[in-house]
Amino acid sequence: MPEPYDIRPEVRRDHVAIDAVHNAAFGSDADIPALVRDLRAADAPFPTLSVVATHDGTAVGHVMASHAWLDGPRELIDVLVLSPLGVHPAHQRKGLGTALIAAVLRAAEGKGAPMVLLEGSPGYYGARGFEPASAQDIRRPSLRIPSPAFQVATLPAYTPDMTGTFIYRDVHWRHGVGLYKTS
Repeated sequence: MPEPYDIRPEVRRDHVAIDAVHNAAFGSDADIPALVRDLRAADAPFPTLSVVATHDGTAVGHVMASHAWLDGPRELIDVLVLSPLGVHPAHQRKGLGTALIAAVLRAAEGKGAPMVLLEGSPGYYGARGFEPASAQDIRRPSLRIPSPAFQVATLPAYTPDMTGTFIYRDVHWRHGVGLYKTS
């Protein structure tokens, strides 16, 4: 990551630039900013973690991890889901996504989360500490998500008995998270 980036928790003044990052990274028709706004407003046992990367004072990358559940054999377990991750195209392929993922995983660990789950590219996320969730006996929330795309990073609070079915919050479903797109 040769350019000078500052990676830190987002603040209110970052919101407009974060919207621009996601619109540039995903296209404005994806409406990722609406997902981000709704996740910021969600009340949950684990607070939403929102990390921004800035360059010359402007947000150029962003990642969120928000509350979800694992429906375990004995109880619901509070977990986090990583979504979305976006880097402005002018700053991609510089290690910024990797740095953002590492920062949000550290923040999740600091909050006592046992794991962070996601749906995404196994090649990309596998190189950044994620593994197929099925290896930990965690079932995906929808058969529309290809099994290799549903992944987990376990954290120190994880214990091997944390198995079951992953459950997205309604805010995720409303915004199409869980409806994995291969293109």
